[in-house]
Amino acid sequence: MWNHQIDLNLIYAILDGNQGKINQAIEFLSMFETWKLQPNNIKEYEKKKKEFIERRCCNHQINLFCIFVTEKGFLSSTPFENAISFTVNNGLPFVKKDHE
Repeated sequence: MWNHQIDLNLIYAILDGNQGKINQAIEFLSMFETWKLQPNNIKEYEKKKKEFIERRCCNHQINLFCIFVTEKGFLSSTPFENAISFTVNNGLPFVKKDHE
């Protein structure tokens, strides 16, 4: 569907948050991908990127996703707290992108 262009950690985080419900995960992922294409959202992330990295949240797709879920009101914590939760508390795998 997306030609292997989506970070597997992002897919894991979305499936984990939706208790494995595939249809909801696809809808959520589509909403995020649409949101991400808006130029202002990437620019805003670029301003905050250093702070995410200082908190050891180095996956840019997950960080963007955390900004998205906070902005849309899906999660109430800050984007930084959400990124830390996905990365540390939820055992987010630290793997390279799938380059098939």
